[in-house]
Amino acid sequence: MPKISVIIVNYATKGLIKKCIDNLLEVYENLDVFFVDNDSPDGSADLAEKLYSNNPRVTLIKSPNNGQPYAYNQALRLLDGEYILYLGTDAFPTHNALVEMVNHLANNPDVGVVSPHLFLRDGSSDIDAHRGFPTPWTAITHMTGLGKLFPKSKLFGGYHMLYKGLDTRHDIDACITHCLMVKKSVQDKVGFWDEDYFIFGEDIDFCYKVQKAGFKLRYLGDVRVLHYKGASVGRDTAKDIDNIINTDYGSASFGGETVSSKVEPSEDGKKKKITNTARWMKIKITKERTRAMRLFYKKHYDKKYPKILNLLVLFGISVAEFIKVGVALLKSYF
Repeated sequence: MPKISVIIVNYATKGLIKKCIDNLLEVYENLDVFFVDNDSPDGSADLAEKLYSNNPRVTLIKSPNNGQPYAYNQALRLLDGEYILYLGTDAFPTHNALVEMVNHLANNPDVGVVSPHLFLRDGSSDIDAHRGFPTPWTAITHMTGLGKLFPKSKLFGGYHMLYKGLDTRHDIDACITHCLMVKKSVQDKVGFWDEDYFIFGEDIDFCYKVQKAGFKLRYLGDVRVLHYKGASVGRDTAKDIDNIINTDYGSASFGGETVSSKVEPSEDGKKKKITNTARWMKIKITKERTRAMRLFYKKHYDKKYPKILNLLVLFGISVAEFIKVGVALLKSYF
């Protein structure tokens, strides 16, 4: 049985740590886990140490919150598995899923990365795991909403590539690191993760470099893996999970900044603790999404397309950031 080294980067998802790691240790024998905690304010690191400090199959790493790629790179320097699985604490692969992913990589030398069909707790598919590269046309159709209007159109639906379907095996441009498996030999050729990214965008960047190195990214639509989705960033799909947005821990460090909660009077005159940390995090996360889009475009497309087109795309990203930050701010108050 080939060895799998699993890299999990955690930020304030204390309620999922045991469920996630226990599942991995149970479903696949020749597997070790590298759990990197990004300075979580909820006691995640302490819990992991209490549960797994004496387990030889689990390596615990405490890290400053310098972003996902920084954390990935710390684990990469230590592991020795033939296959590397990047996993979120909110994803739960089965034995069969892991075996299918390993076998597909082993039997297809031209494939460097595989991603399963992630599905949410309501049974719907996580289409963010099935992506096209954000070329100028793809970015324009996505930001203008044409992709949503015509999701299965090859012309307008390049962002999620739904015209390829979600239940078969086929090649895609990119997936997300909530359940991404790569051959160690391919990882070595691609190198470490780009630490210019903080959160978001690093997965697209990695997939782009894998294909630039001459390898395919294969989507395994018939291999299903449960994904709670958004536990660390407070998506609506994870409202019932304690995290930095849904639970105010008093202070948090994120992207080189720190914020603390404060006490403000409520309408009835009584003092109450508001979720200042949560509000701040929503804004930070929203800005990181668009910063990642801008960074990826400048790194990979700026010299590839005409200057006027680049300016148009970058302007569109700035407009999208303004709108999304405004919406996030409004939602945090109402």
